[in-house]
Amino acid sequence: MKKWFKIAAIAALGLLLTITLTACGKSSSSDSVQLKTKGTLTVGLEGTYAPYSYREDGKLKGFEVELARDVAKKMGYKVKFVPTKWDSLIAGVSSKKFDVVFNNVTITSARAKKFSFTDPYIYSREVLITKKDNTTINSVDDIKNKKIAAGVGTNNETVAQKFGAKVVSSSEFTSALSLVKDGRADGNLNAREAYLSYLKDNPAAANDFKYTVIPTNKVKAAKIAGLVNKDNPALTKKINKALKELKADGTLKKLSVKYFTADITEK
Repeated sequence: MKKWFKIAAIAALGLLLTITLTACGKSSSSDSVQLKTKGTLTVGLEGTYAPYSYREDGKLKGFEVELARDVAKKMGYKVKFVPTKWDSLIAGVSSKKFDVVFNNVTITSARAKKFSFTDPYIYSREVLITKKDNTTINSVDDIKNKKIAAGVGTNNETVAQKFGAKVVSSSEFTSALSLVKDGRADGNLNAREAYLSYLKDNPAAANDFKYTVIPTNKVKAAKIAGLVNKDNPALTKKINKALKELKADGTLKKLSVKYFTADITEK
């Protein structure tokens, strides 16, 4: 009987060791980075929206293009870009057409329920743009009952309505500025980086317009980040590590100044 118990105990111990070693030898999916192509970070973007990502002489360029390359390099990967229309970008993350989207995507509670976001790399502030000689509008509190140009369905329109403005529909940034310049609108609400980018390419505009950055206690900064599949937490973690390193070594600020003439990567 004692011999039988001894054999049973040894067998049980062996089984326990086998289970333990098997568990230790396998990493859970949450610990493993999943990539569409081994050794390559596949990035979804539009490639049509300067200065974030656009084509020049047939080659992809822009803030998020360089950012993605630097992130991939920090992670030890190659990078592959997949230009995709906006309405298919987010769906592409779900279907794993690409590993991450770097395309000026704002973090929202609705998106966060379905997807994973990296740490923000842009803090998009709202600005109020008026003619340089305008003395009646000095802050967002002054736009009540004023004609404010903004794109339909945009955050800019929401802000204009919140502060009681009369929205003048404008689909493009340049047309919005034309409305202001011609006096058909009293002002324009837009993203700070959009206006800074415009000024970079059109410095003479500084003679016609002035802009005021709206305080965050009035309008919160929109947080722009990379979009990742929720089933791939290890990739989000690794991208965040790379972003932290790029922030620490000054790369993020350098890219921001290069494309927007100011650092828009800080809160």
